[in-house]
Amino acid sequence: YATTGSYAREVPSEMHLTGKIFTQRIERNNLTLRTRIKRLARKTICFSRSIELHEKVIGAFIERHHFN
Repeated sequence: YATTGSYAREVPSEMHLTGKIFTQRIERNNLTLRTRIKRLARKTICFSRSIELHEKVIGAFIERHHFN
């Protein structure tokens, strides 16, 4: 619902899924990210000084967590 139209442009309408079937999995992934990467927590002393470093740390975690 809160997209900029990217789904409507890129994914055919017959493939759109609405509902709560994947909500638990998505929220579990979000919680894992917030728990393991302290940079994503609201109040923390662990922070990235640049967007580039922030993206690299998150990318490295996702690669290691999901693909190893």
